[in-house]
Amino acid sequence: MPARSLVMSRRDIAFLLYDWLDATSLTARERFAGHDRETFDAVLRLAEDIATEHFAPHNKRNDAEEPTFDGETVHLHPEVRAALDVLAGTGLIGTSADADFGGLQLPHVVSTALGVWFQAANIATWSYTLLTVANANLLMTHGERGHVEAWVRPMLEGRYHGTMCLSEPQAGSSLADITTRAVRQDDGTYRLTGTKMWISGGDHELGENIVHLVLARTPGGPPGVKGLSLFLVPKHLVADDGSIGERNDVVLAGLNHKMGFRGTTNTVLNFGEGRHTPGGRPGAVCTLIGAEGEGLAAMFHMMNEARIAIGAGAAALGYTGYLKSLEYARTRTQGRPVDAKDPSRPPVTLDQHPDVRRMLLAQKSYVEGALALVLFCGRLVDEQLTAETADERRRSGLLLEILTPIAKSWPSQWCVAANDLAIQVHGGYGYTREYDVEQHYRDNRLNPIHEGTHGIQGLDLLGRKVSMRGGEAFRALCELIEGTVSRTGPDADPGTREVADAVAGGLAQLSRVTATLLAEPDPHVRLANSSLYLEAAGHVVVAWIWLEQLLALGRRDDDFAAGKRAAAQYFSRYELPAAVTRLGLLGTLDRTTVDLDPAIL
Repeated sequence: MPARSLVMSRRDIAFLLYDWLDATSLTARERFAGHDRETFDAVLRLAEDIATEHFAPHNKRNDAEEPTFDGETVHLHPEVRAALDVLAGTGLIGTSADADFGGLQLPHVVSTALGVWFQAANIATWSYTLLTVANANLLMTHGERGHVEAWVRPMLEGRYHGTMCLSEPQAGSSLADITTRAVRQDDGTYRLTGTKMWISGGDHELGENIVHLVLARTPGGPPGVKGLSLFLVPKHLVADDGSIGERNDVVLAGLNHKMGFRGTTNTVLNFGEGRHTPGGRPGAVCTLIGAEGEGLAAMFHMMNEARIAIGAGAAALGYTGYLKSLEYARTRTQGRPVDAKDPSRPPVTLDQHPDVRRMLLAQKSYVEGALALVLFCGRLVDEQLTAETADERRRSGLLLEILTPIAKSWPSQWCVAANDLAIQVHGGYGYTREYDVEQHYRDNRLNPIHEGTHGIQGLDLLGRKVSMRGGEAFRALCELIEGTVSRTGPDADPGTREVADAVAGGLAQLSRVTATLLAEPDPHVRLANSSLYLEAAGHVVVAWIWLEQLLALGRRDDDFAAGKRAAAQYFSRYELPAAVTRLGLLGTLDRTTVDLDPAIL
């Protein structure tokens, strides 16, 4: 079992939660009044214990022994269910859910923090829980009370699991091209037919039932995404008394085999194939959630939650890879300093070489910045729900909207880069399966695709979020960053002042380029490089995150604070200038990719 210090940093989580985000202040609000710092620490310690003792030990086995399908049943090795059963017994599945529904009603920021322990320890096993919680949260928001009683409680108890079913073989991410169809029946239920692809957790024997949330069309609905409705499709029908009934007409057509997350079943599901015929006729029996034609709006509740969770998972995988490469660099001896070539002198540890220190510092700047970003988004969820005034709740919602594509994609890009550097620090050993960093890279490489690619997130940010409500969300973000810069007074130490100046300059460039892009009437030119815009905006945001951490450190003077200051300095000197240069290119409205004839490629 890996040492706890190599899974996640308890010290950094505590600093971010309490010294920076002041999570304990939330206990003054009615929703969280039953909690205090002691309960927060207790659930975090419990999450750490379960993650390290029950999730981490089978992480490599999860990777080496993929799920198998014999044509009828999916088989996973028993440690997966054993770990999930332990988790279910603690009540941690419903950490942020309402107490009335069986949850612990903890703040989202605390729930996000405890989740990263599991994501770092064994992201494939945790994925079953992540999807289940997101499914349950959607139903608690958009479902009826009966849906919550019938489906949410068993999910929060760990007896049922949940999925989200959007993509189809012919459509991929283009949801406007979905063809799955649901027809209303005389009893008010629907019968659903179609095929869904890339469904994580789509079939297994880890619990009593699986609750699929499926986007489909109804007869007479408009084309495109406006014609999509959301349906709840259980693997097994459930009687009024809660007992498990006959098998629904949803079957596993096959497993997809990915380069990472190999312990999470990834499936092709056929609905209405006719292998099972509830009531004697084909078609998966399902229930409409919300109104017809409003399915995508409801599904976005789950998608946006999952997007931030993907960013958190990317940060966690990057973080644990960093900790392991740091430990390796501190213990592995190799070579001698450039000014000490005498072969009779003993070799030094890897961390004595400046280039290795550069790689370690780069990782630190990426993973600690990414973790802080996703925790900040968790705090925004709490503010959106419980802030004292309507204006504060509205502003938090705007910030969450504009930061979601960044919180999903920035960690998914730069924490993969951190994993790449972790391999490099290990040298030849990094490419072998005996060391964890090889698996962390493969697992994390999926996150730039999960829940919408970088391209999709870039289009969302530049095509929708920066202009939404007349640019109100973008202005709120700019005001937030400007406020932090203004708090960096003239008496700040030179290092903090340097970072503040870099953030101010990056924000000014981002604002100018954003205005230029929004004024461009040709959408092909405006959005051609939206992925680069997403990356550059993310760098400005993470630079601001580092400035926030510096201010939270105050006059603290220990190794932890010194490490934070070094990482902030590295990011503002090495990383942010590259993003500003990229913004300059975007401001020219370059047409290279717009005018390119793909035939010449």
